[in-house]
Amino acid sequence: MKVLITGANGLLGQHLTKLLLDKNYQVVATGRGESRLPFEPSGNYSYHSMDIANAFDTYAVMNRERPDVVVHAAAMTQVDECELQPEQCDRINVQGTAQILTDAETFSSHFIYISTDFVFDGEKGNYSEDDEPLPISLYGFTKLQAESMVQTSELPFAIVRTCLVYGNLLKGTRSNIVSWAKDSLEQGKTIQVVSDQVRTPTYVGDLAKGIVLIIEKKATGIYNISGKDWLTPYDIAIKTANKYQLDAGRIVKVDASTFKQPGRRPLKTGFVIEKARKELGYEPMSFDEGLNLM
Repeated sequence: MKVLITGANGLLGQHLTKLLLDKNYQVVATGRGESRLPFEPSGNYSYHSMDIANAFDTYAVMNRERPDVVVHAAAMTQVDECELQPEQCDRINVQGTAQILTDAETFSSHFIYISTDFVFDGEKGNYSEDDEPLPISLYGFTKLQAESMVQTSELPFAIVRTCLVYGNLLKGTRSNIVSWAKDSLEQGKTIQVVSDQVRTPTYVGDLAKGIVLIIEKKATGIYNISGKDWLTPYDIAIKTANKYQLDAGRIVKVDASTFKQPGRRPLKTGFVIEKARKELGYEPMSFDEGLNLM
């Protein structure tokens, strides 16, 4: 089976590519610019530079490769950048999804869209797949728009909502909350971390495994694929400091009102993952186990 991944240079894309190759799938990795993946071209692996919002780019790659499954992980994910660059945010998150979906309807048999907890307003927390989305940022709104387009497709689809993904890149550097806290404390910096936001942080390897389960079972519908521990960013920073024997005294507990940011963040998200457990056999590791793997 051949799987095409958009956003393959990113944290999830790298880990998903490796897991699929380990399971002997054919993988077509795509991303902006040159490959940042640690794999050499082979009979089972190829990389294409592709602009997801460019119809000529996407059609050329999809027509050449004709993947059975498309995992659409590419997105503009920086909340503040989305607010400050709304046209670019729409181009990537909405127009890009529309383009990839159109080509997938022509060439593929299963479409998997990677979404986010930011489709919710964060008033309730502990969200299930049946809860009504209500985004409070442009980032969340564009991801919900893309979800809606996927749901109107005649192609069998799965929407994967995940939350605060962390882990190490296989190649390259890109910050996530754990690496940011670790690097900042190693440099002797004092960091302010919010304690009034709640998430279920997701180890990237678990997210990749959840997606592979969806591929293997040809599952359709919406699935929450996240970690199982309810933690604030402050909790995460403290655990990171303790794990790496860094000075937790440099972590200052604050609330979200401390930061004047262009994009609003939902206060309480986090996911109920019972559907993924029952239907997919998905079982994530604890946050501490994820830290150990980093």
